[in-house]
Amino acid sequence: MYSADIKRLSRNFLPQNFTVTDWASLALYFEQLMAINIDSLPELKKWLQDLSELEAVISEDACWRQIRMTCDTENKELEDAYNFFCTDIQPHIQPYADALNKKLLASKALDQLNPDEYFTYLRSIRKSIDLFREENIPLQSEISVLQQQYGQITGDMMIVVNGREYTLQQAAKFLENPDRTIRQQVYEQMQERRLQDKEKLDILFDKLIDLRNREAHNAGFENYRDYRFKELGRFDYTKEDCFRFHEAVKLHVMPLVNNILEQKKIKLGLENLRPWDLDAEPVGTDPLHPFENGKELLEKSVACFNKLNPFFGDCLVRMDQMKHFDLESRKGKSPGGYNCPLPESGAPFIFMNAAGQMSDLTTMVHEGGHAIHSFLSHPLALTGFKEVPMEIAEVASMAMELFSMDEWGVFFKDEQELKRAKIHQLERVITIFPWIAAIDKFQHKIYESPHHTHQERTAIWVQVLQEFTDDIVDYSGLEKYRQNAWQRQLHLYEVPFYYIEYGIAQLGAIGMWMQFRENKKQALDNYCRALSFGGTRTLPELYAAAGIEFNFTSQKIKGLMEFVNAEMEKLEG
Repeated sequence: MYSADIKRLSRNFLPQNFTVTDWASLALYFEQLMAINIDSLPELKKWLQDLSELEAVISEDACWRQIRMTCDTENKELEDAYNFFCTDIQPHIQPYADALNKKLLASKALDQLNPDEYFTYLRSIRKSIDLFREENIPLQSEISVLQQQYGQITGDMMIVVNGREYTLQQAAKFLENPDRTIRQQVYEQMQERRLQDKEKLDILFDKLIDLRNREAHNAGFENYRDYRFKELGRFDYTKEDCFRFHEAVKLHVMPLVNNILEQKKIKLGLENLRPWDLDAEPVGTDPLHPFENGKELLEKSVACFNKLNPFFGDCLVRMDQMKHFDLESRKGKSPGGYNCPLPESGAPFIFMNAAGQMSDLTTMVHEGGHAIHSFLSHPLALTGFKEVPMEIAEVASMAMELFSMDEWGVFFKDEQELKRAKIHQLERVITIFPWIAAIDKFQHKIYESPHHTHQERTAIWVQVLQEFTDDIVDYSGLEKYRQNAWQRQLHLYEVPFYYIEYGIAQLGAIGMWMQFRENKKQALDNYCRALSFGGTRTLPELYAAAGIEFNFTSQKIKGLMEFVNAEMEKLEG
């Protein structure tokens, strides 16, 4: 039914050999779109197709500039190319985009468009018109450039272990070492390295908060949080729902986290569990090592996905043929991992920092789930139809983490290692919630009171972090490291307020996994069906298509956490 034989979009409006070089090369096509009559339904549909084609070409060009820069943060030419787009092209596009949006809504044929197909698209268009302010264009350009500085700063963070230099992502493998002294030394080295750039990252965040706050005020909002909620298209929940989520995590998740960590302490035979012990195994138990290098990670991921559904494996193979992977960690590469949709090519790009750890396997299948989403939504008629809410996009990735566990035998031949890997995954499903809640609550507080000092920001963070800190790990003497722990979360710098989606989507993914445990075929069919709608349905409708409920109330969280905990106990039993 679904095929990974993805085809690059055909061009009917732009020349086949057209590439984005400067604003002058693009302006002609925006002018043409402004001049076209769209008062009949055929004219309107043709115009929408032409606009969609232009949007896809521009978006893909911007994506490649960002991909190349994050793959090599030390290359000044790549940085300049990205910044050129942000400062010399994007600012010119925005007024035209607003004018074209208004032209669309003024069309006499607008009411003839199928409301089932166009409702969310037109809702988004209206939202964009409401938010657009000419005076925000230079601010948004400056924000785009500043946001990328986070990756440049953190990409240069290196430490030396046993005479060899490692990125912080690579060095994290030493936190699995059975020698506790080595774990502590590396942990402290990593934290000290982060502290070296604390002031630099604080100043960068100051600039971003100021610009975002001005952007919100220009658009008539009291604060950036309220502006950003509308910009993100959060039509189906409110800030009050987020606050209730924070409280539910404290009530229903923290006790499970405490239990997991208490069992960890017992298993390691420690009187005191310290942060550098969290990834360790008892003496005599080797760390999980699912692959050796990026090539093996990809090969095993393809085999895993093939067993789950051949279409899933075919998607990764197609991306590999197109050279759409950069998997291994190295110096001068931005931290983290992402799946970047490429709307004209169709097949996305996966970027990550693999170092042979269990967490890298999780990242790979997570980003692989996003990639499947890109393949499934690519046939949709308009580029705008493929812009999906993050709360369903992350269900695509997080559900894939859980689905794929059934086929992790390709990574672990030993049954005990396979069981350990599954327990590790389910522990992570639970233990990630407090951090999600802390980061989200921190953002609310920061943007509600944007005019604060570094000391006041630190105090806010420490207070929030303490609310979501377990009762088991001994953090004494590590206060200076914990005070700036928020700086390691790139979302705060690059995609503000995009983080609670992980919590909402994790709940959806657990619901999908419950379904999968009962009827694998039905769950996978629902998964593919929901993702194939792209952004053409509301969030509740997309969740319903997946066979789950858009619900993150306290009672729902309680029930889902109990299910995961019960499944984990079966594995441990």
